[in-house]
Amino acid sequence: MAKKDTADQTPTPKPKKLDNKAYEKELKRLQAELVDMQQWVVETGARVVVIMEGRDAAGKGSAIKRITQYLNPRSARIEALPAPSSREQGQWYFQRYVEKLPTAGEIVIFDRSWYNRAGVERVMGFCTSQEYRRFLHQAPIFERLLVEDGILLRKYWFSVSDEEQIARFQSRLEDPLRRWKLSPMDLQSITRWEDYSRAKDEMFIHTDIPSAPWYTVESEDKKRSRINVIAHLLSTIPYEKIDRPLPQIPNRPESDNGYERPPRAEFRYVPDVASKLAVPKRKKNKK
Repeated sequence: MAKKDTADQTPTPKPKKLDNKAYEKELKRLQAELVDMQQWVVETGARVVVIMEGRDAAGKGSAIKRITQYLNPRSARIEALPAPSSREQGQWYFQRYVEKLPTAGEIVIFDRSWYNRAGVERVMGFCTSQEYRRFLHQAPIFERLLVEDGILLRKYWFSVSDEEQIARFQSRLEDPLRRWKLSPMDLQSITRWEDYSRAKDEMFIHTDIPSAPWYTVESEDKKRSRINVIAHLLSTIPYEKIDRPLPQIPNRPESDNGYERPPRAEFRYVPDVASKLAVPKRKKNKK
């Protein structure tokens, strides 16, 4: 029986697959609401931080992709910080994350966050026990300060079984377009499954606080998890639909000074390789 990444003894039954048409319809509806939410964020100067954490291959990336798909990138960005530089290693741990926090009217989604210290750094020995304990003490304080300053902070943990995780790793291995998602660090999550489970449980004990609680997203079915996390995010942000008048597209004025475009031969055009994909015209039947 597949293990869950929680300490629960009773495994969650595998969910039924969603109807694809119903899924696409509901996803589009929720994405339209996300656009409305972003407009509210921009108009009101709100600041939104969404933290996405979980096992490797738990579905965080695909959920983030659906959340941001139709949002204006000028005021909605994804932060996926690489390993800290030598300079950053000498800073206060939270310092490089503070630099990425939103200003007024922005949404920031962390694809992994400061919780790296409670997860991969703890399990793989990339931090000392003192640094780890200091993090567990400071993280709730840090997040309370963010919330007290008016930031809307949401934290999601994507939960997946070891069986499903291995199946997704195998799928990536067989797909040349997604092999880049597999790293030696990812594969370590298989052999150190219980270590990561203990680290996650300890993290929740110290950082699941009333002002910044953790929300668990069941992610055995990626489509279901996307719908659920977007719906939940929208339900927790107190946004209102901002009605703005649609702009009028003006008529293009006729040229009154005799301007003519230069001949096409004077420009370099990229080859029309797409023409190979064109559907041939059907010949008309002669009567």
